[in-house]
Amino acid sequence: MQWFKNDAPKEKEIWDEPIEGPIGDIQAAHKIREICRSAASSAEKISGAADRSHAKIKSEVERYERAAKVAMEIAMKISDGLLRDTAVRQILELCLQANHTTTARTLFRAIQSKSISDDVLKQHPILSMA
Repeated sequence: MQWFKNDAPKEKEIWDEPIEGPIGDIQAAHKIREICRSAASSAEKISGAADRSHAKIKSEVERYERAAKVAMEIAMKISDGLLRDTAVRQILELCLQANHTTTARTLFRAIQSKSISDDVLKQHPILSMA
């Protein structure tokens, strides 16, 4: 007997929605922004956790990781360099919210625009340390 089991169907996340047909760069950037905003709460919840495998935050970790993965996949398909760098920066900010600096550093190295990378370094000098 499971009285407290939540059998309600899970609400579909924005990153779980299939993308119908090819989308343009601007639509892709908007989708990434929506994904990052939606996953920000999970990133905040796991940022201070010493053990990310703990049962209490496991669902938040999985949610954040799925969101970041889908956002990165979409960003790789953006052909405009400046728009792609802006999208990568948003994903980088999400990773930093989750205290996932390894991924953030990798994403930082992918940014090709000097102005964007300089601005990111101003806000997050920890990324310059290797």
